[in-house]
Amino acid sequence: MTRYPLRTPLAITAALAGPLLVALVLVPFRARVSSTNLALILVVVVVGVAALGNRLAGALAALSAAAWYDFFLTRPYQSFNITSSDEITTAIVLLAVGIVVSQLAAYARRLQVIVVTDADYLTRIHDTAQLAQTTTSADTVVDHVKQQLTELLHLRNCRFEYGSLLGHPARLEQDGSLIIGRKRWDVDRQGWPQGEVELRASGGGRFQGRFMLRPTPGARPSLQARLVAVTLADQAGVALDTAGPGPRE
Repeated sequence: MTRYPLRTPLAITAALAGPLLVALVLVPFRARVSSTNLALILVVVVVGVAALGNRLAGALAALSAAAWYDFFLTRPYQSFNITSSDEITTAIVLLAVGIVVSQLAAYARRLQVIVVTDADYLTRIHDTAQLAQTTTSADTVVDHVKQQLTELLHLRNCRFEYGSLLGHPARLEQDGSLIIGRKRWDVDRQGWPQGEVELRASGGGRFQGRFMLRPTPGARPSLQARLVAVTLADQAGVALDTAGPGPRE
């Protein structure tokens, strides 16, 4: 995820080093603490890594935990051989539980991000709707939506054309897809295309104008973000239909 560019390498490092360090800390206690409890401590480390990073990091942490549990905490020590059938079972369970729990932890973290993101989207829609209801100038709503679109879609800038349909720029459709000419452009895979992108604003069943989006190269706004952008543009279109644009020079 672009918001946390260092998360993945940090998580991978933690996945490889974390279980090793914890296993070394547990070495003085291995004679007094049961192997099951030692394994449970390593599971906690795996969960922590998965919560920090992603599924790959969680899986690596589970493998690392099982390996160092075998090497440091089971007899014969400093060897990857296990002679006790109970400890073999514990090692296998540690690996299996670590992988499963890490996947659940990573999934839970992903759901948390989605909830936060959805809340942000809803706030943008709500604030724009509230502004449209309280202001007497549709231009105020248009300016507000331009700022929202710039943040939401990671744009360089955004401008609005009243009632213009000149040229044939790329167009952001109501379903969040992007059309260039007659072909669809895969924003999720390819990012924004070069040049401006048109986002039309309609209200009262009539075309009111269009937002001209100038994307930041390399940005890949999600489908959900693009659908929210379409909703915001329509709110501006409704405001223009209701109040009309204010006086402009």
